[in-house]
Amino acid sequence: MQKITRREVIGSVTAGVVSSICPTVSSAVDDSTIIVDTHMHTWSGDLNRWPFAHPYSAEVTPPENPATVERLIDDLDANHVSNAVIVQTIFHGWDNTYTVHSVAQAPDRFKGHGLIDPQDPRVADKLDYWMSEHGLAGMRFSPIYYVEGANGGDEWITSRAHHKLWRKAEKLGAIFNMFIHNTQLPRLGMMLDRYPDARIIVDHVSQIDLADDDAQAQLDRLLALSKHPNVWVKVTDLTSVSPSKSYPFNNAMPYIEQVYQAFGSDRLLWGTGYPGATRTEFQRPTLKMELELVKEQFSFMSALDKRKYLGLNAKDLWGF
Repeated sequence: MQKITRREVIGSVTAGVVSSICPTVSSAVDDSTIIVDTHMHTWSGDLNRWPFAHPYSAEVTPPENPATVERLIDDLDANHVSNAVIVQTIFHGWDNTYTVHSVAQAPDRFKGHGLIDPQDPRVADKLDYWMSEHGLAGMRFSPIYYVEGANGGDEWITSRAHHKLWRKAEKLGAIFNMFIHNTQLPRLGMMLDRYPDARIIVDHVSQIDLADDDAQAQLDRLLALSKHPNVWVKVTDLTSVSPSKSYPFNNAMPYIEQVYQAFGSDRLLWGTGYPGATRTEFQRPTLKMELELVKEQFSFMSALDKRKYLGLNAKDLWGF
């Protein structure tokens, strides 16, 4: 497939959003124009080549709209988003080959994160395989699917196999996404104490439901991890975590500002989840709306902070 080139940023509504946050606009992707969607899922419509293989529920069926890499590229181009981190979807289970395929369509533009069965005793070897043989930048682990004994429980978080995994991650320079419940964060902290050179991202503000009566107590568990300089937070999926569950999520902002104050502007990451028409199927805002949200609702951030959140931090973390 022909390598995708980035379109010149020209005058449009979305370009106006970008230029208001990044005052210097040019056709080249540099520190003033880079925008990185750090949480993008793709999945194939070709279920013969890339089967649907949900590892936790046989009842889950494929989404109506395939989130193909071609659809992703179109969506990014239309909204002047320069780069993306493609995170393996649970729909293809532990087979990361469609993520590898997606990254290969524009390797200067994409980085990829896979999935490994966290209960596999050879989890460290699997990390080495997918990074060394297929060029992935890291992995996503999802303790949230194992909370309160589900799917065999979450003892694997601090198991011997995962100590070996984290040592391997430090050696390889891997980045881990953690889709993790707030009650599991203290155990994550135990691993962070042991492996200060591992690079860890907490996905979706730890999926805290900010409408819960004890939302602040849940958030405090996340804020406690800010003492570890090797932890970043994805301020993403506000459709799920905000009290209103509806755009523009203004009642979530006091909580998000606490995350900003605790972790600082250098350790927050932006992302949206799904490309193109699949956003509607999952009741998510459009990419244009997600960009406008940063401009309109993140008033506690300076213009430079917004540039860091939208892309500069990701550029430094993944080496775009």
